Amino acid sequence: MKLPPGPKTPAWLLALQFEANPFTYMDANSQLYGDMVTRMLGSTPIIYVSNPLAIKQIFTNREITASGTLNQDFALFTGTQGILQLDGLIHKNRRKLLMQAFHGTRMQACGRRICELTQKMMTRQAIDKPFIAYSIIEEITLSIGIEVVVGLPEGKRYNKLKHLFVSMFKSERSKLFKFITKLPLGNRDLGRWSPEGYMLHLRQEIFQLLYAEVQERRQQADYLRTDMLTDLIFAADETGEPLSNQEVRDLLLSPIFAAQDASGTAIAWSLYWIHRLPAIRARLLEEIDSLGENPDPMNIVTLPYLNAVCNEALRIYPTQLFAFPRLVESTVEMMGYELNPGTILIANIYSTHQREDLYPNPKEFQPERFLEKQFSPYEFLPFGGGSRVCIGGTFALFEMKLILATILANYELELVSQRPERPKYGGLICYPASGVKMVIRGLRQNQRQSQSSVVGLV
Repeated sequence: MKLPPGPKTPAWLLALQFEANPFTYMDANSQLYGDMVTRMLGSTPIIYVSNPLAIKQIFTNREITASGTLNQDFALFTGTQGILQLDGLIHKNRRKLLMQAFHGTRMQACGRRICELTQKMMTRQAIDKPFIAYSIIEEITLSIGIEVVVGLPEGKRYNKLKHLFVSMFKSERSKLFKFITKLPLGNRDLGRWSPEGYMLHLRQEIFQLLYAEVQERRQQADYLRTDMLTDLIFAADETGEPLSNQEVRDLLLSPIFAAQDASGTAIAWSLYWIHRLPAIRARLLEEIDSLGENPDPMNIVTLPYLNAVCNEALRIYPTQLFAFPRLVESTVEMMGYELNPGTILIANIYSTHQREDLYPNPKEFQPERFLEKQFSPYEFLPFGGGSRVCIGGTFALFEMKLILATILANYELELVSQRPERPKYGGLICYPASGVKMVIRGLRQNQRQSQSSVVGLV
């Protein structure tokens, strides 16, 4: 088997180079080796692909499978029966069940709630006092995720679950956590005072809380509730049997992470680009204002320029840099290479989105790209693709548009610094390194609030 070219550097050194600056690393690899880059993991070839034709083959060829065994590393956060770990008919059944929550008439009510929560969180920010936009947006998206997915109202269990998720995210991203886990015994469970032990403790607490909620809701049997948990409690599996409480609990985790992580990161990046480029902000505000006061959320999400801005934010720094891995089951030919069974293929989302032939001047933020051209799902794939495309991708974009429109329509924001925001990679997520520092200068003049209410916020 002749493999595509790739660096001969030892795997440990490649990992360090990637972690130091993943974007410079991937840009250099694309220039040196082209559309398919091979890395060896022991005797297993892992091939990163950034050619749309090859990506289409990865997502559609039956000889290339999206095996759940390749996603076992995520079981720490999603449970052993989460959507990422399932295969075959079971996976297909569970995806269908989860997708039902993101469609239909309930989205309109959900849209109104997203706008309300955004307003509630933003009114807590003082005028002329700098804040970290990413932190505020994460709080908004996590609240939305818990409400939409679990259906928990604000209260003791809601607050505790929210606190646990926030603690998990902060721990995973902290420099101390990353440093310690690289030490010889750093990734071992040495109790709650060790990074691994603390993460396992948080995981156990989250799992227990969600399991208790599943148990109670099953006993209540309220068919009128409209959250994802209710859908799963009354759903049947591929054999017609109800899902177990553990299955329901594990299936809730990925949608919560998707609603919080993917949306929160993309919105923070959008706020940065919109306020760094005045012409984009002006055009976007003109479009949003054209809907009048208190627009219907379902009208907001159809705005073409808002959609283009969101897509461009997802293109330039996609929330996940890679699609979930695929496994070659039988010998296949791809781009002139013959790939043997056991080869792992990974669609490189970032490098695909940086292709000059698809996106001229790819480092520049240009929303007009998405008004001038319709990109295929193999050219623009911010949420992955094929049978492992993110189940919350549609909802993440829906949420993204409404939160952005609500903030922009109501508040005059500025960036605290004009220094370029650097991307930082953590886990699967590419987030702004400084969190996008912003300040609210006041409410927008076209809002109904009187000047006295503006003064009251100061």
